[in-house]
Amino acid sequence: MILDIRDAAFSYDNQKNVFEDISFSVDRGECLCILGPNGTGKSTLIRCLINVLPLNNGIISLQGQEISSLSRARVAQQIAYVPQNHDIVFPFSVLDFVLMGRAPHLQVFSSPGKRDEEIAHRALVTVGIEDLALRPISEISGGELQLALIARALAQEPLVMILDEPTSHLDFGNQVRVLHLIERLSVDGMAVIMSSHFPDHSFIVPQRVAIMKDRHFIALGDAREVVTAENLREAYGIDVAITYVEEAKRVACLPVAGSAPTHR
Repeated sequence: MILDIRDAAFSYDNQKNVFEDISFSVDRGECLCILGPNGTGKSTLIRCLINVLPLNNGIISLQGQEISSLSRARVAQQIAYVPQNHDIVFPFSVLDFVLMGRAPHLQVFSSPGKRDEEIAHRALVTVGIEDLALRPISEISGGELQLALIARALAQEPLVMILDEPTSHLDFGNQVRVLHLIERLSVDGMAVIMSSHFPDHSFIVPQRVAIMKDRHFIALGDAREVVTAENLREAYGIDVAITYVEEAKRVACLPVAGSAPTHR
């Protein structure tokens, strides 16, 4: 497995764990979606996966090496991270913004070369925004920015891409575009981990799913086996219908009208 997590636990204060007993793995061409309510620890788990936060217990292995023993640059060469939000401070061109993804592969104080520029441009083509290459990053839409963030991650040439709620601030059309791009990256052989607030996304992108609640995974496996009315009610406290929609040619997840949450 490219990325393997065993018995992982993390605490900010060494007293109460944000999550515990978390185990899973991803390999090439696999996509894992982590679902769960707000405050359940999904984003904290992701920060541990990219070696920003150290585990209190357990092991994260990257291609057989314990991630805590690797340098930040070494991890960044193999794991790319796409955050929920990104504050634009300087109006770099979109191409220059994506070119920053090459940083883990450059020596200190060195500048990107022609090959780095070619890789960055290829990433723009992959996500379909090559026509924005010379536009200031501060002047593009939210959906275009999300695609630019994914392109920047692709420019790292990673083995694993980790996305923290990649569709949370996007309109309906851009949500679908980003999900289809994630599916394409997985089909092309990349290992993908993403978190989401939307259980229905599990049926748009074929993938494995983990449902996180009260510091643990309450279910882990194929989407059709894990994203069930029972599991979603346990996680979110509302009634949900899982049904096949003929017009969409797929299974969909829909909240039941009038269902009041039983807990927060």
